[in-house]
Amino acid sequence: MLLTVTTTHRPATDLGYLLVKHPDRTHAFDVPTGTAHVLFPDAADDRCTAALLLEVDPQRLGGGRQQAAPDSFTLGQFVNDRPYAASSLLASALAKVFRSALRGESRDRPELAGTPIPLEIHVPVLRCKGDPAELFEPLGWTATARPIPLDDVPDDHPLAGNSVYVDLTLTGTLRLADALNHLYVLLPVLDDAKHYWVAPDEIDKLLRAGSGWLADHPAKVLIARRYLAHRRSLAASALDQLTPDRSDTVDVAEDAAPDEEAELPVVRKQPLAEQRRDAVLAALADSGATRVLDLGCGGGALLGALLKDKRYTEIVGTDVSSRALDLAHKRLHLDRLPERQQGRIKVWQSALTYRDDRLKGFDAAVLMEVIEHVDLPRLPALEESVFGHARPATVIVTTPNAEYNVLYEGLTGMRHSDHRFEWSRADFSAWADRTAAAHGYRVALHGVGESDESLGSPTQMAVFTREDS
Repeated sequence: MLLTVTTTHRPATDLGYLLVKHPDRTHAFDVPTGTAHVLFPDAADDRCTAALLLEVDPQRLGGGRQQAAPDSFTLGQFVNDRPYAASSLLASALAKVFRSALRGESRDRPELAGTPIPLEIHVPVLRCKGDPAELFEPLGWTATARPIPLDDVPDDHPLAGNSVYVDLTLTGTLRLADALNHLYVLLPVLDDAKHYWVAPDEIDKLLRAGSGWLADHPAKVLIARRYLAHRRSLAASALDQLTPDRSDTVDVAEDAAPDEEAELPVVRKQPLAEQRRDAVLAALADSGATRVLDLGCGGGALLGALLKDKRYTEIVGTDVSSRALDLAHKRLHLDRLPERQQGRIKVWQSALTYRDDRLKGFDAAVLMEVIEHVDLPRLPALEESVFGHARPATVIVTTPNAEYNVLYEGLTGMRHSDHRFEWSRADFSAWADRTAAAHGYRVALHGVGESDESLGSPTQMAVFTREDS
């Protein structure tokens, strides 16, 4: 799939500085579904074009681990239009390869990054539901969408007429950062599909990319609903944050047209991430722990909740990713906490598959949505590191329930592209019993989230208690 960005601003080759890509080179980036290439087919003083080409690998897109929903097309993960038609896959690639440009940052041309310049965006093949002009023109674009016809056949043939795809061209004078953020949000909205699991953190992505324009967009309800894969609770939460002065309910009718967005008030449901965090906090409180480890803390969501609770006198978050720890540091404002608070919390870089003496002696450890990110052959090393070496009195583990996945409409494969596995309840129970017996723990299993009579809850939680504690 292909997207090009062209400018006639002089010197036009400054586009390379804005995108942080040299026009005389080709650039390749590994992305979860294939390889993204950036090249400049035209690079002159008066006109410069940058092209983003995404090569989708069907094996990586399917992951080889797909759990098909009932009545799904068995080969659907391999036989589809994803390698050819612009979609959320292209938007995700855009976000990775043009990260600085999306933020409006340019070390070499900072003034130009903040200046509107003439731009032309071309998306040769876009699966399109609705009129692109309704979404792009309120943002200052002139949108031209040429329908792509089906085969050249007689008018009475079943394949006669136009396809569901368009050749889209956008022209306007905008900041490059604004243009890229418009594309990041609106390409999947026009396609009306997300090709990965939509979790609550997608709200943050939408609000970040929509900053400065989405709140005032006449089709913001349609945009929120489609971008968040028609998950009404997520759309309601996003719109509440866009317009915080409105009531606790928001109109997100599932099948409304863009001009029919005000029918069904929907009460915001608590996202699964919040339910999971609450369940972990309740289990920690029941354990009586005061010194707590958050292993694989990521961006620090659980750390923030622990910090607010005065019962926890020592809190440590660890992650193998330095970037995740930087995010946690910023999210928690660790450098601005009062001195007493700073003494309660620390973040350390540490890999859970290696012994770390710093982790010994704590009352409790939490691995919240962590183990599924570890390759199965490395899981015994994690078990030994946590249960055998660190040996906290209580260990709380949460992980997705793979059986529940069939209830998520549009989910093909696992819930996250980085998951190495997802277990059924029987698999998780067997692992928990085996791990507890091997390391001298008792274990109790719980479900988290709305439970289905036959499939269980979306999240499964194990609370391990050391036998001698």
